[in-house]
Amino acid sequence: MLKTGLVSVTFRQLEAAHIIELTQQADLGSIEWGGDIHVPHGDLDQARLVRQMTTDAGLAVSAYGSYYRLGAGTEAELRAVLNTCAALGAPIVRVWAGERGSAVADEAYRQTVYADARRAAQWATERGIGISLEYHQNTLTDTLQSTVALLQAVDHPNLRTYWQPEHTPDLTTKTSSLRTLLPWLTNVHVFHWEPETHARYPLADGANDWRAYLDILKTSASEHVLSLEFVCGDDPEQFLQDAQTLQQWLAT
Repeated sequence: MLKTGLVSVTFRQLEAAHIIELTQQADLGSIEWGGDIHVPHGDLDQARLVRQMTTDAGLAVSAYGSYYRLGAGTEAELRAVLNTCAALGAPIVRVWAGERGSAVADEAYRQTVYADARRAAQWATERGIGISLEYHQNTLTDTLQSTVALLQAVDHPNLRTYWQPEHTPDLTTKTSSLRTLLPWLTNVHVFHWEPETHARYPLADGANDWRAYLDILKTSASEHVLSLEFVCGDDPEQFLQDAQTLQQWLAT
C-alpha cells in the first residue's frame, strides 16, 4: 500500500503548527518530523507535543528523521534519538550510513558503521521502532552496491532502507536500484530536481520518471510512505501543487 506525506525539513523555516496545517491542506496523510529543527534529539516534551498536535490534526507520524550518523555518534546520542523517536510515536527512525562515501571508505571504517548499525537495530527493536537508512550521497548508501553490501553484512531484520532517486539522469539506473532494494524498502522521498545541479522543479515535470518508480512500488506487498521533499523555491503553493500531482498519479 502506498501512502502520502511530507518531510518536515522541507520547510525548516516554518513552525510545526504551520507544517501541520499545510499537510492537512494538501490532503496528505502523514509527516516525517526532522530531528535538526522541529523535534530535537532529547527534547521529549517537544516530541510529545508535536505527536499530539499531529494526531489531533488527523495525521500520522510516518518517521523520525534523526540525522544520526552510524559510526560517528555516541551511545548516549543514539539512546537520545531512540527515546525521542518513541516519545514522538514514530514507527521508524531514519539514520545516515556514516559520513564517508563508499569510494573512500576502507574496510575498517565499514566495519565501524556496520557495528553501529547492528547496535542501533537491536536497541530499536527493544523499543518497537524500526531503523531505516537514508539513501544518500557521501555515505555508505551512496550506491546500490554499497547499500546492499551494508544490509547483507549487518543482516538484521530491523534494518531497512529508504530510497530516493540517485544523482544521475539515467532512468534505468534509478529504476534498477529501486527494484533491487524493494525487499528492504520502507519509505520514499519524493521530489524532482536536476541530478547534477540540484536545481528544483515542479514534481509534474518529473512525470516520466515517477510513473516508472510508482509502477515498481505498486508491486510491493509492504506499506510505503511517499513523502514530499525539496520543493521548488521552498514555496508552500508549489508544495500544494506537488501534493496534488502525487495524488493524481497514485489514483491512476
